[in-house]
Amino acid sequence: MPVANGCVRRSPRTVESSRKKRSVLATEQQSSERPKIGSSCKKAKNELPFNLKEVEAANGSTFFVGEPVPDDVARQRWSHHYLQKGAERMNWNSTHIFDHDDEVILNVKCHYLKANVSGFHLNLGDCVHVKGEKGKQDYIGRILEFFETTKGENYFTVQWFYRAEDTVMKDQAGCHDKKRLFYSDLRNDNFLDCVVSKATVVQVPSSVELKFRPTPSHHLYYDMKYSMEYSTFQIMESAYSNRESRKSEMSLLDLYCGCGGMSTGLCYGAKAAGVNLVTKWAVDLDEAACQSLKLNHPEVEIRNEKAEDFLELLKEWSKLCDQYVISACRSGNRNLRTSKLEETKHKPSAQRSSKEFEVLKLVSICYGDPMDSGKHGLKFKVRWKGYGPEEDSWEPLEHLLNCKERVKDFVRDGFSTKLLPLPGDVDAICGGPPCQGISGYNRFRNVDAPLDDERNRQILVFMDIVQFLKPKYVLMENVVDILKFAKATLGRYALSRLVEMNYQARLGIMAAGCYGLPQFRLRAFLWGCHPNEKLPQFPLPTHETILKGGAPVEFERNLVAFDEGQPRMLEKAVVLEDVLSDLPIVTNEENREKMKYKKAPQTDFQRCIRMKNYESLESARSNPILYDHRPRRLGEDDYFRISQIPHRKGANFRDLPGVIISSDNIARLDSSVERKLLPSGRPLVPDYALNYWNGKSVRSFARLWWDEVVPTVLTFPDCHCQAIVHPEQDRVLTIRETARIQGFPDYYRFCGTVKEREVLRKEANRAKDARGVEDEAIEITMVEASKHSILVKIGRKVTSQMECYSCD
Repeated sequence: MPVANGCVRRSPRTVESSRKKRSVLATEQQSSERPKIGSSCKKAKNELPFNLKEVEAANGSTFFVGEPVPDDVARQRWSHHYLQKGAERMNWNSTHIFDHDDEVILNVKCHYLKANVSGFHLNLGDCVHVKGEKGKQDYIGRILEFFETTKGENYFTVQWFYRAEDTVMKDQAGCHDKKRLFYSDLRNDNFLDCVVSKATVVQVPSSVELKFRPTPSHHLYYDMKYSMEYSTFQIMESAYSNRESRKSEMSLLDLYCGCGGMSTGLCYGAKAAGVNLVTKWAVDLDEAACQSLKLNHPEVEIRNEKAEDFLELLKEWSKLCDQYVISACRSGNRNLRTSKLEETKHKPSAQRSSKEFEVLKLVSICYGDPMDSGKHGLKFKVRWKGYGPEEDSWEPLEHLLNCKERVKDFVRDGFSTKLLPLPGDVDAICGGPPCQGISGYNRFRNVDAPLDDERNRQILVFMDIVQFLKPKYVLMENVVDILKFAKATLGRYALSRLVEMNYQARLGIMAAGCYGLPQFRLRAFLWGCHPNEKLPQFPLPTHETILKGGAPVEFERNLVAFDEGQPRMLEKAVVLEDVLSDLPIVTNEENREKMKYKKAPQTDFQRCIRMKNYESLESARSNPILYDHRPRRLGEDDYFRISQIPHRKGANFRDLPGVIISSDNIARLDSSVERKLLPSGRPLVPDYALNYWNGKSVRSFARLWWDEVVPTVLTFPDCHCQAIVHPEQDRVLTIRETARIQGFPDYYRFCGTVKEREVLRKEANRAKDARGVEDEAIEITMVEASKHSILVKIGRKVTSQMECYSCD
């Protein structure tokens, strides 16, 4: 049947990548989820015009110019377009470029080098506007071939460019320059009559310093390539030539650091790769988390403050450094003098009279309101002459105008020691902005405007800090709901911000269980990479895993997995017995901070997790002291309930006396027996357990078992709604057990109360997940080595420095 004139067979909005990843983790994408926009005007397979009128309708006002390319030359140059003997058709899939549903036109008569469309001449390599969908902009592509079929149809092969809104960024691409395009490898054959007009598209260098591109107003430009595999934005390969020499030490800033899990994991991975990645600065609002980080990493400059206050502090610090260091050095100003501060506003002690007090020195700096005075701004902590640290006070800069020499000394010392980072000082930023506003466990999420939710706005702050400091590398992690909630608004926003700042970017979904942890735990990881550096890949899984959910269908190609048919050698899944079986027996009443191990390590995981800092598995010596192996003490009622739960797999509150399970799998009280009460008078089977998930939950007071994994670990473990009861002991998991499940080494200690330490344990996920990108430390530090797996495989003999530390 005839084909509608000038309709595009495939386009950047309808073509999906031909490469298909499939693994035990991947969710099969339904055919209904594969849009075929404009398919009504797509040429029907094997349907060819059969008379002159139909040829004229297909070709419109187009014709080729000049003589055909000699047949032998054409067959050699464009062999994919010439029918092989015995072949009926060939898919573009064989070129690894085209969608697997899109067929190469094979009934080719001859190729040409030039064409005429509506009076304008086109050459191979020209860029053109191609007819778009109704009500939308035209597509843009580059002409790769002109050819005529044996039935007289005029075709061209087009290589597509993407507009920002046609990529994964979609409606979050509004901040991008409308003239900016993204190169792609996607190409296909379309009727020559689809061409609307010529377009001028130029390649420009990518730079984080350039906000506006120096191109004529009518020109379109591209500086990056886009691929749907891992939603990758990457500079053109030729742009790698001017990469800087590598430093002996790389600096890391850990935002929303918690107790340091993510930065600790990254530094371990870098150390294993032979690179000295050092955490220089860390920021978190939680005081106990900052204390834990300081306990384990005393060398780190830790800021216990809001991330937005930290950003404002960085801006003010940059101004101070310019004034007292950079500008002062240029001007040679040495006329600043020490002065005194009037007592009327500053009283280090209650006994002070009307005399003046002299500033001895400034000892710290912050942006905020540390004294709860109601005034937010830049503050210095002052040490008064003749008084001790307990009399230090926070003073605003305007109260220190007569103490410029002290301010200058503080700033100069801070500048030389890099007390705070300036733009260009940070090699890498990592962090996981708080996710409570999008987590599936939060029933009060703002679906309509997720970026307006204060609990989600930290993603904006994170990106603002990246924009100010301009690091070489960025690694952001978050819950997978960032790619599910509100049409993935937050995930698209984060990716769009990086690309808008001209950073290369790659988005992946990784499961902790695939890298040697006894939990499934899917997390989203977003790489950002300066255009002068090489964008890291995501390492492939090293372990089998036990399924506990899956990735969003739309982001199936972001799941880090093996390609279909790719060879793989996976270790067995790590389960709870591999992780916990060597730990001493403790009770619900255990309160010791430390104790001795009772057993030698039973598994490779245990040998690895008991290593001292930066040891290799071959030389590992187990630390004889075990810290934080104590549970959060249960109240009498909950302890009695747990003691009644059988010591077997799958046991939970449904096994308590008086509970029956109906045919619809709903737990109910047995009305034929009297409801059993606890010594306190409360019911043995609480109402909340019966009502949770409308009676279908099996989590309340549920025991874990040795051959299982856990789906994830929440901020505050609660046996009322989570399976966190030890397999054989009548208590919940200890701090140390949960820390191991999440990847923290045994020597890593936690500060605060048991409850606070319970909250901190969740940060260990970042330790494991960060070591999960351990191999990318190779690329973080630009070591051009062969690809390694995401973690060092447990059970495999360590043979290189790359494998010196990992419990995966």
